[in-house]
Amino acid sequence: MERFWLKSYPPDVPAEIDTSEYRSLKDLCERHCHEFPERVAYVQMGHAMTYGELESASRAFAAWLQQSAGLEKGERIAIMLPNVLQYPVAMFGALRAGLTVVNTNPLYTAHELEHQLSDSGAQAIVILENFAHVLEEVIARTSVRTVIVTGAGDLLGPVKGAIVNAVVRHVRRQVPAWHIAGATRFATVLARGHQLSLREIEIDNEDIAFLQYTGGTTGVSKGAVLTHRNLTCNARQGLAWFGKHLPIGATYVLALPLYHIFSLTGNCLMFMCVGARGIMITNPRDFRGFVRELKKYPPNFFLGVNTLFNALLHTPGFDEIDFTGLTGTVGGGMAVQRTVAEQWHQRTGCVLGQGWGLTETSPIACMNPLGEDFNGSIGLPVPSTEISIRSDEGRDLGVEAIGEICVRGPQVMREYWKRPDETANVMLPDGWLRTGDIGHIDARGYVFIEDRKKDMIVVSGFNVYPNEVESAAVSHPGVLEAAAVAQPDEKSGESVALFVVRKDPHLTAEALIAHCRKSLTGYKVPKHVYFRSELPKTNVGKILRKALRDEVNQHPFTRQSTS
Repeated sequence: MERFWLKSYPPDVPAEIDTSEYRSLKDLCERHCHEFPERVAYVQMGHAMTYGELESASRAFAAWLQQSAGLEKGERIAIMLPNVLQYPVAMFGALRAGLTVVNTNPLYTAHELEHQLSDSGAQAIVILENFAHVLEEVIARTSVRTVIVTGAGDLLGPVKGAIVNAVVRHVRRQVPAWHIAGATRFATVLARGHQLSLREIEIDNEDIAFLQYTGGTTGVSKGAVLTHRNLTCNARQGLAWFGKHLPIGATYVLALPLYHIFSLTGNCLMFMCVGARGIMITNPRDFRGFVRELKKYPPNFFLGVNTLFNALLHTPGFDEIDFTGLTGTVGGGMAVQRTVAEQWHQRTGCVLGQGWGLTETSPIACMNPLGEDFNGSIGLPVPSTEISIRSDEGRDLGVEAIGEICVRGPQVMREYWKRPDETANVMLPDGWLRTGDIGHIDARGYVFIEDRKKDMIVVSGFNVYPNEVESAAVSHPGVLEAAAVAQPDEKSGESVALFVVRKDPHLTAEALIAHCRKSLTGYKVPKHVYFRSELPKTNVGKILRKALRDEVNQHPFTRQSTS
């Protein structure tokens, strides 16, 4: 197909990337750790880790996984950590040992964790001690045999680390009691690993690097199979796009969790290639603390989501941050609101641009040129990427026509893990991926999203799937029927609204929300509950979610829980 969008590219952005530049993520990590050994790679709570230290620690971690844990190439290891220094050590260590990483949200409930561990067949897990009690509930029903437990302060040095762990454990009381037989402390793994030799593993670009779990366009959470090639190419695509805006040693903000694909590629992998310094924000909900960190470490680059930028704009002290060196701000994961973009530009002097992608595209697929005025689009296809607007039958519809956005490029996943039917639903011939998003491409090549093909709800950039919420709700004995839809929300972009037909007339919204919280991660829990005598349905009995969405859109910011 004609790539007419190339005429809109900035002059320094190439049409193609060299897809063979890295043999694997192992190659990417080792090459740049050796290139920038003295540069700071990450800062957590004021404690810095250099690329040389990252290389040494990840090598020790990899050696322990091989020699002490007996893990072989291709076996899966789950990493259930927030943004702490242990994450890049464990992630790069696992990849250097030839393992496949299964990124796991630390806030998962026992039910969600069991599904992901069982589906992936993970044999090992690295977990923050705050959440080990959740693993304890399910580990007997999984294939996990190696457990590595760590505290938030374990790599912050003996004094600061001890203080941080003591505060978390005793003052804030955030570490529930747990006991997992045979668990090994992270610090012990590194100490022993430094005494072991790393067995060099030949890793091909087509080997699986990550099973990155997502609901896809619909249904139960499933693992997108992302190869080393997918991730190395996507990192190169980002670098090619940002080019001169990413100087060696730049400082970037690492607020989005690294277990999320946007942060994994857009922050961790891409910035490693230029020896950049990532300022880790372990608790991004502490906005006052966040602002204090930004004052200490003025950023050059900032990837985030709309709700994050909006919250910072309304945090005291934000106007005292030095933004003179900020050359790039990019919003993804959810739509950037024009008012937020305008306020960000006014307050920082830097345009808040918008990008777009999916877990299945590693994730970067489209991006607006840096510095270009906000235009409401998700940007142009990045180098070596094609966008096609297709009909339900897979026919290309051309410029300005509205249809399903489809993507082809080296960053597109191989398949869904052990789900050939689900893979067939989204993969067209010749490598095209159906994204489930409806939109159009204009004559300049800019892509615009109109609506989602399915009923997915996006809360602060995280996907929520109605079927999962509804299943949790109808498991309550007082519920007859339930339907979950997206309701506009001032803070999170969207929130979960639940329409319910009761069996028990005394059932309250508060009781139902508490019930859902037992099996759903916080952002998936309904924020609004509306009781009805019946739900709108088609003539074959299918609930009409669209009619319910239309209803909540008429009064988008209602504060009541029931009506």
